[in-house]
Amino acid sequence: MGDMASKDTMRMRDTALSTDGPPPAGGSAEPQGRPSAPPPATRAWATRLVVVGIVLAALNLRPAITSLGALLEEVRDGLGMSGSVAGLLTSVPPLCFAVFGVMAPRLARRFGAGAVVCAGMAAITTGLLIRPYAGGTAGFLAASALALMGIAVSNVLMPVIVKRWFPDRVGSMTGLYSMALALGTSAAAAVTVPMTDTLGGDWRTGLVVWAGLAAAAVPPWLALAARERRTTPAPQASARVEAPGVLRVTRSRTAWALAVFFGLQATAAYITMGWMPQIFRDAGVPASTAGLLLAVTMVMGVPLAFVIPRVATRLPHQGPIVVVLGLCGLVGYAGLHFAPAAGAWAWALLLGVSNCAFPLALTLVGMRARTGGGVAQLSAFAQSAGYLLSIPGPLLVGVLYQHSGGWGLPLALMAALMVPQMAVGVLAGRDRTVEDEATR
Repeated sequence: MGDMASKDTMRMRDTALSTDGPPPAGGSAEPQGRPSAPPPATRAWATRLVVVGIVLAALNLRPAITSLGALLEEVRDGLGMSGSVAGLLTSVPPLCFAVFGVMAPRLARRFGAGAVVCAGMAAITTGLLIRPYAGGTAGFLAASALALMGIAVSNVLMPVIVKRWFPDRVGSMTGLYSMALALGTSAAAAVTVPMTDTLGGDWRTGLVVWAGLAAAAVPPWLALAARERRTTPAPQASARVEAPGVLRVTRSRTAWALAVFFGLQATAAYITMGWMPQIFRDAGVPASTAGLLLAVTMVMGVPLAFVIPRVATRLPHQGPIVVVLGLCGLVGYAGLHFAPAAGAWAWALLLGVSNCAFPLALTLVGMRARTGGGVAQLSAFAQSAGYLLSIPGPLLVGVLYQHSGGWGLPLALMAALMVPQMAVGVLAGRDRTVEDEATR
């Protein structure tokens, strides 16, 4: 009887986390009181709107960070920051992702995933609008935190929305989402400096223009949120508030391995986004070229972010992909140490390949859980714990850079962290689910 009650509760939780997408495969009975299914044309329209919304949301999940990385020196001078404070600034994104990301599943149960993502896009827009003109370092950090809060909840809910609307295409839709995310990341890195120069050279103008891209993502999610509200019956709305948790993901070794893998790849990514342009500039590379090199690193994720999830879903074990990506990172860091300017383009390419551990981690979130509720809990745990783990990395790099007077020690730290990343990634790539491990 207890097992049956647990399964019923899990089904309730899955329904509560849905965004009114297509029903899960298997033909399970709908709850009493659910409205009749919309006509095929309406469902097709909603599916297309979800695809557009996912792409636009993904485009906005990194420009707030990489546009700042491209102009970090100008922002430091304009706000009077020390190297340690700038390191703190590059640690704010993972801190916000850890703190606010864990709230996403609860907010989705209460208001609906579409409404939460819509609010996230609005928060990004507002934060980017006021950040350059907030006045002083404290105001800059507070406005950045607002934008990053919107990014955090959207980060967690994207795998949930993909799993719900496209249960049979998790790999391809995660690839599309990751590709759009990489495109937004690289575009912000590539064009922020030249666009700033074109608009008069003020770093504030170069940062504020990205609010326009975020604003464009609000309308589709507003429409999806309104559709959720119209089509979700009262019993489901009640379940959103009252449905208890049924999984203890902290009991799952796979969940912990995935969280640590997520944290270490995030550490590498945010160090790269925050500091790589400065590494090249200190080696004598012009500022515009340094921004372009960061863009090359980020743009590598555009094709690979689409390919890697599709390959990963076809393999019984994703460990070999983890190892290949890690080895590319080790070679890239060695190159930045020994010949940062001479081999700049090669190191940018290799680190771009290594950073594709992110779409792989997102794919593993969808693969290591069987149900929508499991994906939501695993996504929140892995991302929140992972981003919390990644907080010290960028800050420590800033401190080492300031006190050692060079990049030798920071690059040694980056290379050393790649070894445990490969180890836990191999563990997270094993063919098992958190539902099995967390209910033993």
